[in-house]
Amino acid sequence: MTKILHRVTKLFQPVVHHPEGATPKCDTRSKSYQLMIDLGIISSTSPGMYSLLPLGLRSLEKLIKIVDYEMESIDGQKLLLPSLTNTKLWEKSGRLNDNIDSSELFQLKDRHGHSYLLSPTYEEAITSFLSSRGKIERKSLPLLLYQISTKWRDEMKPRLGLFRGREFIMKDLYSFDIDIENAQKTYELVGQSYENILLKIGLPYIIAESDTGSIGGIISHEYLYPANIGEDTIMINKKSNLAINSSLFDEKNKYQADFEKVSAIEIGHTFLLGSKYSKPLGATCRINGSNVPLTMGCFGLGLTRLMAASLEISSTDKCLRWPKLIAPFTVYLIPPKELSHESIANHFVDKILDILNNKNIDVIVDDRTKLTIGNRMVNAKRTGYPYIIVVGKSAILENPLFEILDVNNEKQYNFSVEQLNDFFSVSNNYNN
Repeated sequence: MTKILHRVTKLFQPVVHHPEGATPKCDTRSKSYQLMIDLGIISSTSPGMYSLLPLGLRSLEKLIKIVDYEMESIDGQKLLLPSLTNTKLWEKSGRLNDNIDSSELFQLKDRHGHSYLLSPTYEEAITSFLSSRGKIERKSLPLLLYQISTKWRDEMKPRLGLFRGREFIMKDLYSFDIDIENAQKTYELVGQSYENILLKIGLPYIIAESDTGSIGGIISHEYLYPANIGEDTIMINKKSNLAINSSLFDEKNKYQADFEKVSAIEIGHTFLLGSKYSKPLGATCRINGSNVPLTMGCFGLGLTRLMAASLEISSTDKCLRWPKLIAPFTVYLIPPKELSHESIANHFVDKILDILNNKNIDVIVDDRTKLTIGNRMVNAKRTGYPYIIVVGKSAILENPLFEILDVNNEKQYNFSVEQLNDFFSVSNNYNN
């Protein structure tokens, strides 16, 4: 199959240029938010609502592939539920009446007067669906069903871009087990898959005990990135590394001196639910002649928030920095300037593309060859591509060399074609 050639001249990336001394309109507490707007990664359509532009969507799609792999590795099965949930299901579970955050729900009526809500989570919907299918076979347990879809929350004060919006992309998985002991094992299994995802992203993270909140359940954990703009406060024990959300921490605790406060961004939340939803909504399994409510867990992972949080942690004030595995393109290739002395080395561009394509490394070529290499380099660095390859002055030497910038590690190399091939080999630094 012929590889697609991605070119900057065909890329829709509406870059915003601010006049010198102008004050940006974005929330300046988040450097990544301003950069994502300015560099054409996202675009604001209304308060708390954002369009993912081509580069932003490519990053999200890469993240989804990582998540899908980890979910399938634990026998998670992907489905897609309707965006609208019948309000009666939330009334039946008790969550609509008990939910102190019900003002954050988008609710509506159809032309027949039936009430629905745009789901922020799907505990009621998935449990009702299973109930409607009849009793679950014991041999099919544990059953893990997940989706990746748009969720909604009517935030009173949307802020910080993708961190606190009214519409967001989330992976939500729901587990069904025969009893609490097996549900606990599933809870730990999914927790490990979350760690696998975060290890692949490659940034420091925290797992903290948390309040079950309006979703309810027996136990709950948050997965967070430590960051100054984070709206969660986590208490971390200096000796044991035990992490607890401050909402659970007793300020009068005699061991308070052993803990330090850390601000963090919540990117994932898991709950061991018990039968909170399965019992009222009738999701059962036949055991010894009796219908027993299934024991549930639910597991959320905010994908657009994770993407934004990873940029917030990694980026500089002026340049985005993407974790390698979710960068829109891994490599940015800069050919020689048109009619320059180096233009005789242009044939190396195809050779480098062949090397990268054979290794399934995605690359975009800056084919604006009327611009200088330096000008194009500025764009590549600001957008934050992990690797920049330049076919420049050294490419016309008797023994041609190519400049490689490892942007995230702030390293620069001059490699021959053979060395470039080795550098991007599976066994080399590229996959480390």
